Amino acid sequence: MNNAKFPLGRLQYAVIVLTLLTALLHLALGIGFFQDTLGKLFVLNGVGYLALLAALYFLPQFAGMRSTVRWVLMAFTALTIVAYFVMNDQALTSPPGLLDKAIEVALIVLLYRESQA
Repeated sequence: MNNAKFPLGRLQYAVIVLTLLTALLHLALGIGFFQDTLGKLFVLNGVGYLALLAALYFLPQFAGMRSTVRWVLMAFTALTIVAYFVMNDQALTSPPGLLDKAIEVALIVLLYRESQA
């Protein structure tokens, strides 16, 4: 990516940090119980976050589709939040899970703010 055309500011760095945090949480949890189907889904989710982040800011071939990638990342994040509550009968009693959901909500808010800039 040519940073002269798309400089990364504080908002973009915040998006990067939040995306990396949730991706790493999902990867760590998924690797911890990779033998289970749910573990594999966690790993795929983490990889999905990393791929979308790369497409959003770091892969020049997606520069013309940045707005679309941003909305896809927002939808992916929202789907992750919904899936957490649907698939987890202890969703409200898991501090790490709730922390991750807070990170994901903040990520959606920042991505939306970026879309309005």
